[in-house]
Amino acid sequence: MSEVATMTVTLRLPARLFYKGQATKLTARAENGSFGVLPDHVDFVTAVVPCVLMLTSPGGGEQVFGIDEGILVKHGRQMEICVRRAAQDADLASLKATIRESFVYMDEQERTARSALSRLEVDMVRHFAKLADLHR
Repeated sequence: MSEVATMTVTLRLPARLFYKGQATKLTARAENGSFGVLPDHVDFVTAVVPCVLMLTSPGGGEQVFGIDEGILVKHGRQMEICVRRAAQDADLASLKATIRESFVYMDEQERTARSALSRLEVDMVRHFAKLADLHR
């Protein structure tokens, strides 16, 4: 009995590894539409858009991820996917709730960080203005 061909799929976020495992099939969405990839698919690079990423495991089960925009690189039997945000759940119904919770939470954190950065920038400009006035 022949062994099923697999590829190693690595899903990375900016600050950490989110998932790494074997798959026999991957489906996702790029700007020009949905696509599927098998282990011996030709090598390619594409920009992915926010979508549901589905992996079929060697045992036939499926893993479901919600991903944000990013880059997908297929090289040999290695699949590297780098995205801003990702969430994983058991099925599509629960994935929707997980995405809503985690992505909204991340948006709140980003807003807070941007606000703090804006305050720091304004404070720096004020300090530079004071320094300029002292040297006149």
